[in-house]
Amino acid sequence: MKPFYYMKPFYYYMKPFYCIPLFAMLYFCACSSPDVKTKAATHPKPVDSTTGILTDPNTPRVSVTGNKILSTSDGITEPPYSLETVRSLVSKIKGEEDTSGGDGGTEALDEKTYASLTLNEKFTYHMIHPETYSQMCDILPERKDEDHRIYGHLPDIFGEYEWSERQLEFFKTNRDSVEGLMKSLIEKNNQVGANFKEAIVEMNGKEMIPVLIAAYSKEKKDHYILTVLMLLMKKNGYPEFMGSTSYKKLYGLLTDEYSAYLVYNKANEDLIIQRATNFYNGLSRQ
Repeated sequence: MKPFYYMKPFYYYMKPFYCIPLFAMLYFCACSSPDVKTKAATHPKPVDSTTGILTDPNTPRVSVTGNKILSTSDGITEPPYSLETVRSLVSKIKGEEDTSGGDGGTEALDEKTYASLTLNEKFTYHMIHPETYSQMCDILPERKDEDHRIYGHLPDIFGEYEWSERQLEFFKTNRDSVEGLMKSLIEKNNQVGANFKEAIVEMNGKEMIPVLIAAYSKEKKDHYILTVLMLLMKKNGYPEFMGSTSYKKLYGLLTDEYSAYLVYNKANEDLIIQRATNFYNGLSRQ
């Protein structure tokens, strides 16, 4: 499960048939809602099948399940490996509520269908379709002025959805293969998709550090790549970073860690890249 500061309000991506009773309940309980401006497109925008990148970076779209909303402005990368086949399979998934009475559920391929997919197809499936969802009542703080900030945590791209244990296990068990597929698409597209960043952190893909630095260095605009570098150093307890002022400012907070950031400037940029490079170079000596 995601930490409390990483959750959106439970009604944010609620299924349509819950809407009427839900909002009635919210009205009588006098619970206020955030100013949400996400708008679903009527039809999904076309995808460049050679790159796997959504071709319109400005228009939000509804995912193939119609339940969760992904925004192309989040920079989601959809791998091109049997993409249309995987989309078709996902569109037929029937969601299952939590039988234990919890406020969540799953939208997952059955085991037989999942087992029939090739590794590349599973990679595509996992990257475009997190299988589990949960309903929470915590509101994420709004991210502001991202061009001039280096946040300590990645933005929440899936809303109330998240990768299931099966999906996380796939990333970790097949880390070398997943990193190879990511590397190819990152180098072709000259960008690191938001879902790729999330997966790299989840599977502790420290071997991707040179690829991440190379991608960042092309334009130096995607500061969330720097976030990934810091999260990898944090995840591995790299002493040079763990003892730094940057670490204390970003991760030493008792509350609202999600909103913590460093001011973007060349000094901070260079320091993060140098520390990440030192960390990576030290891996070969371990």
